[in-house]
Amino acid sequence: MEGETSWVSHLFHDIQRVVPTFESLPDLIDEENRENTGISLDCILPDELLERILAYLPIVTVFRMGSVCKRWKEIVDEKKFSWGLSDSLSQKPWYFMFTSSDEPIGYAYDPVYRKWYGIDLPCIETSNWFVSSSYGLVCFMDNDSRSRLYVCNPITKQFKSLEEPPNMKFSDYSALAITVDKKTLNYTVAIVKSKQVPGNFFQWDLSIQIYDSETTLWMTYFTSVICDGILYFLIYATGGGMASLENRHRLIMYNLSNRFSLDSLMRTSIPVPCSLTCGRLMNLKDKLVMVGGIGKQDRSDIIKGIGIWTLNGKEWLEITRMPHKFFQGFGEFDDVFASSGTSDIIYIQSYGAPALLMFDMNRKHWRWSQKCPVTKRFPLQLFTGFCFEPRLEVVP
Repeated sequence: MEGETSWVSHLFHDIQRVVPTFESLPDLIDEENRENTGISLDCILPDELLERILAYLPIVTVFRMGSVCKRWKEIVDEKKFSWGLSDSLSQKPWYFMFTSSDEPIGYAYDPVYRKWYGIDLPCIETSNWFVSSSYGLVCFMDNDSRSRLYVCNPITKQFKSLEEPPNMKFSDYSALAITVDKKTLNYTVAIVKSKQVPGNFFQWDLSIQIYDSETTLWMTYFTSVICDGILYFLIYATGGGMASLENRHRLIMYNLSNRFSLDSLMRTSIPVPCSLTCGRLMNLKDKLVMVGGIGKQDRSDIIKGIGIWTLNGKEWLEITRMPHKFFQGFGEFDDVFASSGTSDIIYIQSYGAPALLMFDMNRKHWRWSQKCPVTKRFPLQLFTGFCFEPRLEVVP
C-alpha cells in the first residue's frame, strides 16, 4: 500500500515483512550539492547538547537517525540517551492491530505520523492471548492453560518469561493487568481468576495473584487495570440477589498495599452507570476510565451506542458518547468490540472490520486513523488489538 512505512524492518534482521517507504528529502539531494554544503551544525555541537536536541525527536526518527553517521549511531546506542528520552519526550500511544486469528501478526499505528508499521511481536503465539500494557511494556498470557506469561518491549523486542504462578488452577474467567513504576521501572503483574463452585450456579471462587518484578515473586490472595496502586476489575452477576437488576455489572476495587477480604470487596463495589456490553477498563494518567457499549432499554444485548466514563470517587462521570456518524462508520457493529487506551488516547475498533477510531481525552475529539494496510478477506475474519507506549528505556 502506497505510503506505508516499516522502520522496524530496517532495525531487526528477524523481520521479513518489508513495507515500502517514501524517500525522504535528504535522499533526493545529489552528491554535487552535498559536497557544496557548508559545515554541518552537529560537527560543532558538544555531545551533551546534541543528545538533548535529538531526544526531542519522535521515536521513529530516533531509530532512523542511527544510520545517519557513526557519531549519531553511538548516541542512539547509549543507555543514558534512552533514559533521556523518557524525560524530554511524551510519546503518543500506538495501537497494534492483529490481522490474523491464527498468527500474532499485524501492524502498529503511529498517531503522530499517522502511519502503520509492520511489527512482529515476540513470545505471543496467537492473537487470542490476554494482553495488558503499561509505560512501554506489554504483558501476554496464553488463553489455553493461562499459566504462560511473558513481559516484553515491542519496540526493542526484549522479553522475559515469568515463572508460572503457584497453585495455578484452570478458571472460567480471567483478567490480566500490568503497571510500571515510572521512576524505578519496576513492574507489577496482577491476574484475577474466577471459577464456578461445583453444583452452585450462583457462587464463584475468586483469586488474585500478584507478581513483583523487583522480588521476582508471586503472591496469592483469596478474597483489570491498575491505577495509583488500586486494582480495578468488573464483575457480572449471573444470578442471586442481583439477577433481577437491569444493570448486573459492578466495579471492584482492590488496594494492592492493603489486603481486603472478599466480603469487604463486595460491600464497597460500585455499580456501573448503565447496562453495559463489552466493558473495558483502562488507566489514563492514573485515572480510571471505562469504555462500554450501551445496551438498548428493551434489548440490553444490542448496542445503541458507545460511552466513555471516568471514575470520580465512587461516582461515574460521563465524558462522551460516540457520535452517531462514527458509530455508523463501523458498518455491521455487533455487541463485541475492542477498546484500549493509555495517556490521552482511546482506541476503539469493531471485531468485524479493520477500521480504527481514536478519541483524544484532552481535546474531546474523535477521528479515524489512516486506513490499515489490510482488507477483510472473508466474512468471519476477526480483528482485534491493543495499545502501548513506544519506549526504548524500559526493560522487562
